[in-house]
Amino acid sequence: MKSKSLKDLQHIQQKLAEQQKLAAAQEAARQEAERRAHAERDLFVRAAGAVKPIRDPRRVDLAPDQPPPIAVQQQLDEQRVLQEAISDEFDAATLLDIDDALSFRRPGIGTDVTRKLRKGGWSIQGEIDLHGLRREEAREALAGFVRDAHRRGWRCVRVVHGKGLGSPGKMPVLKGKVQSWLIQKNEVLAFVQARGDEGGAGALVVLLKPSPGMN
Repeated sequence: MKSKSLKDLQHIQQKLAEQQKLAAAQEAARQEAERRAHAERDLFVRAAGAVKPIRDPRRVDLAPDQPPPIAVQQQLDEQRVLQEAISDEFDAATLLDIDDALSFRRPGIGTDVTRKLRKGGWSIQGEIDLHGLRREEAREALAGFVRDAHRRGWRCVRVVHGKGLGSPGKMPVLKGKVQSWLIQKNEVLAFVQARGDEGGAGALVVLLKPSPGMN
């Protein structure tokens, strides 16, 4: 037991001695580097003599680097995306007119507008068919379609969501979602269920706001 303890002590002493040698070698190397640096500076001073800074009147003081420009357009685009985002959790039921077709009109829009919309008072200028799309795909497609239609100056479009005949329970899965999504789009003034010859219960006729600069 004593022999083992003695060996351990000797091993520790050997390690300490090695560490001390290493530290001494590192200190000697540092001192040598400093000595060489001083010698090189002294040699330069002796060779160059007294040195004064050059005063050149033609020198131009450059302005400091300007900070990178703020990506204003990128911020505007991101803000627009947030504003145009539409949610699946939005409850549109309380905003729909209680009639056979559950139509919708913004505050300030009279019933004469939805009545005219049902009678085909505006020509349908474009349409989107959401048949076969998943909910997320349909939401993104509808948002992009409404945005593009408004930019083109279209006033009246048709959105086909289907009657749900191929869905479980024969229920129109997308119908309620599409109504909710359209209500959340600021470009939409009103919508009604399409007439029989325009898709009936499987489609909506949507009235959009006029685009800026267009009559």
